[in-house]
Amino acid sequence: MRFVIILILLFPSFALAGPMKMIGEKGKPSEVTRTITIKMHDNYYEPAEINVKKDETIKFIVLNVGELVHEFNIATKEMHIKHQPEMMMLVENEILLSDKVDKDKMKQMAKKNPSMGHSHSNSVLLSPGEKGELVWKFSNKAKIEAACNVPGHYEVGMIAKIKEI
Repeated sequence: MRFVIILILLFPSFALAGPMKMIGEKGKPSEVTRTITIKMHDNYYEPAEINVKKDETIKFIVLNVGELVHEFNIATKEMHIKHQPEMMMLVENEILLSDKVDKDKMKQMAKKNPSMGHSHSNSVLLSPGEKGELVWKFSNKAKIEAACNVPGHYEVGMIAKIKEI
């Protein structure tokens, strides 16, 4: 038991391995069947609803068209809530600012605490004007959503519904 706790503390991604499989998995670019462009405005997504099929692999092109930093994160509601303290740590360490992500500082902090690197296959964190991509395979039937976990954004409803059709 101590070994597992040590792994979780030293390698937070170890703790996410089980839950990540619950929501799907990192997709292979060669298996992409569809591309969806997501625009992140200040506190809402366009489109606000994404329809997916089981086992579909989608490439998301994510554009931050707002004036604030935003995240596009695919997860369950419970996973978003667990991720929010990590995002708050980025704010507290002045890595995540309202209008930019200090990527140099993020890399330095990630050497001490890997969770500060914010390198999750199910999300992108973008400064205003930035573009990111992620490829996701919807291989499991969990109730998921895309959300922004920048402090305060989830709470005001920056959530896109993901529905299996």
